[in-house]
Amino acid sequence: MSEIIFWRHAEAHDASEGQSDLERKLTVKGQRQAERVAFWLDRNLPQHCKVYVSEAKRAQQTARCLPRKHKALAELNPDARPQDVLAAVGWCIQTEPIVLIGHQPWIGECIHWLLMDGTAPFAIRKGAAWWLQSRAREAANEVIVRAVVTPELM
Repeated sequence: MSEIIFWRHAEAHDASEGQSDLERKLTVKGQRQAERVAFWLDRNLPQHCKVYVSEAKRAQQTARCLPRKHKALAELNPDARPQDVLAAVGWCIQTEPIVLIGHQPWIGECIHWLLMDGTAPFAIRKGAAWWLQSRAREAANEVIVRAVVTPELM
């Protein structure tokens, strides 16, 4: 059994002229969104899990709200492809739950890929966390949505 939690970075400022997309930071509202979802995740995640985060500042700021060690991966940056993301974190190989903190469109694409076996993206709200679990059933793997949390629900 494998578990994966997708957490989209919270609301960020638009890029100013000449600013790299990776340098964008959270807004004050985004910081509050990240704190609320991190509080819920910390209470509900198992003690041991692996947390991976994009190198983007807004994703790093979101990750810092969760009191867990995390590792930055370039494979989770904004232009990532779903199959590369899932391969980079060892989906269905890892024995510990995996938390991925990153971006649209790849979060929606990964969720769609896992739930619908395709590549059309889902729209994921800023600051939202999606928790998925895979399990073997009747000689096939199936993916279950365990929880979807948005900052508005916290």
